[in-house]
Amino acid sequence: MLFRKLLEATFQKGALRLIECDGTEHLLGDGSEPVCTLKLNSPPSSAKMFANPVIALAESYMDGEWDIAEGEFRDFMDLAARNFEHLERHPLTQAANTVLRQGRKLKQYNPVGKAQANVAHHYDLSSALYDLFLDSDRQYSCAYFLSPEDDIETAQEQKKRHIAAKLYLNKPGMKILDIGSGWGGLGLSLARAVDCDLTGVTLSTEQHALSTRRVEEAGLEERVRFKLQDYREVQGPFDRLVSVGMFEHVGKKNYPEFFAKTYDLLAEDGVFLLHTIGRINEPGPINAFIRKYIFPGADVPTLSELTPVIEESGFYMTDIEILRLHYAETLRLWHEAFIANRDKVKELYDERFCRMWELYLVGCEMGFRHQGLTVFQVQMTKRQDALPLTRDYIYEWEREHAPARCKQSAAE
Repeated sequence: MLFRKLLEATFQKGALRLIECDGTEHLLGDGSEPVCTLKLNSPPSSAKMFANPVIALAESYMDGEWDIAEGEFRDFMDLAARNFEHLERHPLTQAANTVLRQGRKLKQYNPVGKAQANVAHHYDLSSALYDLFLDSDRQYSCAYFLSPEDDIETAQEQKKRHIAAKLYLNKPGMKILDIGSGWGGLGLSLARAVDCDLTGVTLSTEQHALSTRRVEEAGLEERVRFKLQDYREVQGPFDRLVSVGMFEHVGKKNYPEFFAKTYDLLAEDGVFLLHTIGRINEPGPINAFIRKYIFPGADVPTLSELTPVIEESGFYMTDIEILRLHYAETLRLWHEAFIANRDKVKELYDERFCRMWELYLVGCEMGFRHQGLTVFQVQMTKRQDALPLTRDYIYEWEREHAPARCKQSAAE
């Protein structure tokens, strides 16, 4: 059957045991001890396999056509990620990718209305869903781990503090724009840390409603506002721009528009901090399953795709940091929380949704561990002298604004 042949072509490093519907067993891979056992419950569609093997393999799991009978699902996904290059080189996958590339320009057409529809597909899901696996501040982007033992609450607080430090918030009353402001956690943290006037924009109605309510609860209505608005409709200037986890939805075709607009929004002596998922290998399209089911219209850049557009926009790149495994650890903790609350997620949606999100969370984790995904933090200015000569100001801010327990630990 085609399903088995695809698995045989894919799993060349390590080993997987396959049990077919009739009980026939096969050992796939290099002959070593199997990492886990995949059991077929019903024959997956060969027609779907021919059309797009990557999506078909994912859909067959979502539809309950196979399960992991021995070992953990995460073991299987780890092995699959280590061998994914073999599936990508399969003739059926290459044919499907050719079709995807031909339609890529249409998929990256990103007017305001289409951008909002893409955002709604993911971020306007039930608000209760995100409470089941995110931290209490609902930070839905890569956390920052100072220690492998950090929990998600600690790591996300450290992420916000790290970003604030790079914004160089050195004077009171600065106007700050948060592009893609999510549920408002970063913006509110900045407003609590310094005297500033903060505007956040999002295209998600759910995020906008919650972030606005959080401003009222914090009593910060005079200094903080969140708008349901496309960043392209905002008028500047702003002393500081920050964008975390939004650039992935811009689309490579639209990078010049994004940087032209942010350049226009930034004051002459301002600072812009961009935090985005990226690739540390060669340019390529985003995973077909992620694009279809999780983040329609999304894409991620390599630095070779990113930096020429930034240079052409007129920005100076003043700092680039590459956060390698931080997102892998973030996703690991999200998945653990998701599994702990899986029954509650199933009550909100259904079994197929749970399986789809298991694929999403674990698959993305393995992408950061084995397939060249990473996170870029790119700091930009319009002037060479907008920032101090050294990076010491970043660490000084982080030390000054660290919780008392961290300061005590450092002193000891």
